[in-house]
Amino acid sequence: MKAAFLSNRKGRLAFGSAMLFLLVAGALSYRGIVLAGEGSRWVQHTHEVLENLQDLLFAMESVESNVRGFVVTGEESYLESYRASTLSAERYQATVRNLTVDSPDQQRRLSALERLAAQKIQFAETVSDLRRVKGPDAAADAIRSGSGTRSMDQFQAVVRQVKDEELRLLAQRSADAKRRLGQTEAVLVLGTVLGLVITAAAGWNVRRDGSRRGRAEEALGESEERYRMLLDGVQDSAIFMIDPRGRIVSWNAGAERIKGYTADEILGRNFSCFFPPEDVERGRPEEVLRMTAASGWHEEHAMRVRKDGSRFLARVTFRALLDAAGNLQGFSEFSHDLSESKESGAKYRGLLEAAPDAMVVVDEGGEIVLLNLQAEKQFGYHRDELVGQPVKNIIPEGFAERLIADARRSTAHAPAEQMGTGRELIGRRRDGSEFPIEIMLSPLESAEGVLVTAAIRDITARRELEQELRHAQRMEGVGQLAGGIAHDFNNLLTVIGGRAQLGLARLSASDPLRHDLDIIHRTAERAALLTRQLLAFSRKQVLQLRVVDLNERVRSSADLLERIIGEHIELIFVSASDTGSVRIDPGQLEQVIVNLAVNARDAMPDGGRITIETAGVELDADYAARRIDVVLGAYAVLSVTDTGVGMSRETQARIFEPFFTTKGPGKGTGLGLATVYGIVKQSGGHIRVYSEVGVGTSFKVYLPCTDEPVEREPSRSAAELPRGTETILLVEDEAEVRGVAHEILERLGYTVLEASVPADAMLIVQRHVGIIDLLLTDVIMPRTSGRVLAETITTERPETKVLFMSGYTDDAIVRHGVLEADTHFIEKPFTAPTLATKVREVLDRPH
Repeated sequence: MKAAFLSNRKGRLAFGSAMLFLLVAGALSYRGIVLAGEGSRWVQHTHEVLENLQDLLFAMESVESNVRGFVVTGEESYLESYRASTLSAERYQATVRNLTVDSPDQQRRLSALERLAAQKIQFAETVSDLRRVKGPDAAADAIRSGSGTRSMDQFQAVVRQVKDEELRLLAQRSADAKRRLGQTEAVLVLGTVLGLVITAAAGWNVRRDGSRRGRAEEALGESEERYRMLLDGVQDSAIFMIDPRGRIVSWNAGAERIKGYTADEILGRNFSCFFPPEDVERGRPEEVLRMTAASGWHEEHAMRVRKDGSRFLARVTFRALLDAAGNLQGFSEFSHDLSESKESGAKYRGLLEAAPDAMVVVDEGGEIVLLNLQAEKQFGYHRDELVGQPVKNIIPEGFAERLIADARRSTAHAPAEQMGTGRELIGRRRDGSEFPIEIMLSPLESAEGVLVTAAIRDITARRELEQELRHAQRMEGVGQLAGGIAHDFNNLLTVIGGRAQLGLARLSASDPLRHDLDIIHRTAERAALLTRQLLAFSRKQVLQLRVVDLNERVRSSADLLERIIGEHIELIFVSASDTGSVRIDPGQLEQVIVNLAVNARDAMPDGGRITIETAGVELDADYAARRIDVVLGAYAVLSVTDTGVGMSRETQARIFEPFFTTKGPGKGTGLGLATVYGIVKQSGGHIRVYSEVGVGTSFKVYLPCTDEPVEREPSRSAAELPRGTETILLVEDEAEVRGVAHEILERLGYTVLEASVPADAMLIVQRHVGIIDLLLTDVIMPRTSGRVLAETITTERPETKVLFMSGYTDDAIVRHGVLEADTHFIEKPFTAPTLATKVREVLDRPH
């Protein structure tokens, strides 16, 4: 009985042990099934993450492309597409964040990705606002500044990091699942063997566990098959593994299609067979693996070679594969054929359409294969008329012959390098007209061979701007010379005119010398008028600015113009109600009107018609972009148009130069239009001329409008020369000018203290015990300027008033030719009445 008990006890122990091992084996078998299913789920999870990341990248690229399209065309449809792409990007970001919620590292990367996306969208909004407010050039400048491109590059880099991390996690998770499944299998086998040894009663449990193990292995095989199918299902990318020595150990269907090798042909070979021979010779394959091993990953755009020897441009990403201990196990390579990818093609076409310049893609034979909307507009063709046609149809010379050949030779070494940058050629429109262009080339190898992308810019406006700038620089140089001459000449005229007036005052009415002195005086006045014209041209005259109504000023000049023009010419005035007010010297404005009208009269010796017209305009960014020194805003326009002989282009290029006249020898000084040019420029405006030989000429003067109220001129009444008894300190380095001014002032009753240089003037101030009522000083003198002298004296004697005089002014007295509000100034050459009136005016003004 004891034996039976022991037997039963052993049986129970065996049965219990068998049941225990059965339970353990069952649990492990179930764990194997779960692990096999887990591997399959991770494959599907990774596929979803990668798919949503790719969609997110496409959405952000669409954001950039649509904004560029709006910048170029101004069409609101681009903004609608832009907003749709923005919403799509937000949706894909949310999906990826939910899928990677269990990975803190991925969540941090996604936070960076969302921040970069927000920056990119904010930049796109800024560019769109610039396009609406300031026009395409300002928006294009913002795009070219590079901040938008940098944020997109950073965005793409973070996307790559998320993708790479997800693939790394997939490999790690698959390896973990395999390892745990292997452990499960080992324990399962051990349990089965022990169960058979311990008791035959547990055999049926072992057999059942074996069945479970088979199912687990089948599930794992299915998981591995799905992973292989996932890789083989990627047809547009070559994906394969490389061992640490560079030998290929795996191969997907995309690699077979792109590279041209089957798995049997390529497995075990070194991956250097995909590099061009010149890259292999310089050790590029080994260098790539070294860089990847050092940094963990490496990406490049480079040429690769297929089995048949053909080359293609690829985007290649390498990733180092490490075990749990951090030891290098090999590398993964992802290659994407840029020359044939639908994604790349769509993106490339989108970039072409968004480009601000005309873009034309040409093959090796010189035929056009692709062009954008800007090219259609620039050359006047529909794209269907140009595709397949020789590029010579639109660029007759120079393009197909140093430039395509240069681009083709460069592709082997620098496929993305721009060639022919800044090359200037001639373009031909559909109507046969030709225009200057600047061309930049970028070569690209495709499955069909070398393609050349040409960015073509119409530089007609730039050429005109360059010509206008050269003309302005030449005029500025001549103006500087003319201003200097006028300054020196004014000192001489002050002496000549002043002495003539003083002489006339001493002679009786019957004195025979009176006639000669009168001629000298009138001649000096005529010469003074000439110097004022030179100062006007050189923009160094003093303008007494007031706000005036342009229409009112034109109307007030009508009587004068009718007397000057003559009856053989019809004079027409046309005024717009919205012309507006301008800030200008009224006398100078009248001179502009008279000079233009007289110039028009002289262009019609046999009679004709002069139309003087006013209007208000708003100058926009397009107008300003084609002009030098033009500020956007509202302008009043004065137009003087004649029906005269007109002018050639050569004549128009020189009409504002001083002493250049179209009237022939002995007919005119050549200063009329030069004076107009100087007055208009000094008043903040600009002038344009439009003329055709035999048709007529139109001058348009643009003056900036102001909202300030119109200022009325003070009334003047004729009177005796004003006199006084005050003390005046006269400082002038020109002895003759000083002598004339001294005598005029003494005759008017003033006490005059005289100094030739500022140092002497300071000594006089220090020694003079009485009040010095007025300092009359030249502006430009040796060592110390009149401004510095005046500031020094008025610091010591605040009661002393100051009157400046000069042949022309400088920045110490004048700001852009306009007197400061508290500055008193008299221009040389001055007459006795002018000096008397100005001195009295300054003395009578309160401090």
